Amino acid sequence: MKNIIHGYLPEERPPFGKLVLFALQQILVMFPATVLVALLTGFHVSTTIFASGFATIIFIFITKGKIPLYYGSSFSYLAPIMGITMAKFGVPAGDELISQVQFGIILSGFVSIAAGLIVNFYGAEKIEKLLPPTITGSIAIVIGLSLAGTAMSSASGYDATSGLTNNAAWIVALITLVSTIIFSVYLKGVWSQLPILLGILVGYIVSIFFNMVDFSVILNGGIVTVPHFTLPTISWPAVFAIMPIAIATIPESTAHLFQLDIYVNDLAKRKGAPEQKIADKLGLNLIGDGIGDIVAGFIGGPAGTNYGENLSTMAITKNFSVWILGAAAILAMIFSFLAPITNFVLTFPAPVINGASIYLFGVIGAQGIAIMINKKVDLFDSRNLAIIAVVLTIGLGGSYVFPNGMIPFFGIKLPAIASASVFGILLNLILSFKKTTTEIE
Repeated sequence: MKNIIHGYLPEERPPFGKLVLFALQQILVMFPATVLVALLTGFHVSTTIFASGFATIIFIFITKGKIPLYYGSSFSYLAPIMGITMAKFGVPAGDELISQVQFGIILSGFVSIAAGLIVNFYGAEKIEKLLPPTITGSIAIVIGLSLAGTAMSSASGYDATSGLTNNAAWIVALITLVSTIIFSVYLKGVWSQLPILLGILVGYIVSIFFNMVDFSVILNGGIVTVPHFTLPTISWPAVFAIMPIAIATIPESTAHLFQLDIYVNDLAKRKGAPEQKIADKLGLNLIGDGIGDIVAGFIGGPAGTNYGENLSTMAITKNFSVWILGAAAILAMIFSFLAPITNFVLTFPAPVINGASIYLFGVIGAQGIAIMINKKVDLFDSRNLAIIAVVLTIGLGGSYVFPNGMIPFFGIKLPAIASASVFGILLNLILSFKKTTTEIE
């Protein structure tokens, strides 16, 4: 009996019906985090959704369809943006404040572009010396596990004031989680490529019986609504607040690319296809990332990055087709104009989305381990251990101990993941002066 390998490599295109289903699955996993950034920062939700799709299309065009990654709103920029917009949760900020932030986001995009040009000029091996797998792997672990608290608290309906969780929320979240895992492990054929979508749908149906879904909000705001686009205005304080964060997102984007390379080539090997040189396109990836920020910032969307949630979904389903992400981006842009569809997705209860996210965020962390295994990192080497230990402790400790993951430091507040990235890079440079010696006993 012939062993059929299911999955799609970046250049392969699924049939139209499957393409739409796989695209919807990608939208569902990116939607919660992207929308949450908008709600926290005071950006307009419909504009943020449109920007994520538009920036993804531009990224695919810039990278010539060779790098299947989805662009979504980044949590790394929350603190400086919220400091400017003075946002209240779910309340759009004034246009003049959003416009100032846009200018900072646009200029931050040039940081990633500059990094990409440096990689293209000097070679990827130079950036790997600056960002070895001890850093990129550790950052991937931090990204995944730093989100674990959000997944658990939202999945359980945790109330910080009372310290209690909600039993109904637990039931819905656990059913969603277990369903998603069972689907991903046991389903065969086409169905094996839709475990996230199917798991979330099972959780959604169950949540209806617990009265967690308010269908009345679906028709709020009419049928067709044009996203609230704004233009940037010059603000150098916004630049100084936002632009430095772009430096810290480079290890995150690099880690995602290396993760993608590992999983795509595993599928290519199983299918007997030629090796996919994705890791070699690091410079192009960073340039595309920077242009994505410029595009999103210009129309009124938050700063972003390629999404680990979408990458995890691709790793689980073996669907790496750039056509799927392109379709997801186009659908996201269309949905941003259709209030009922956007409102319908927003009816998905937090226990449903975060029940699945318990799995997804863990996969992001596991991919960090895969990077270090693939690159044969010596975990008995004191230098490697020092870098990994410090990045993990600063990134995870800072994310969990301090509000919003902002570390108080000499009168300022530093994002935990960004701080872990920068400290890891500096520590790696300092320890690079260590000479390797061989002792013969």
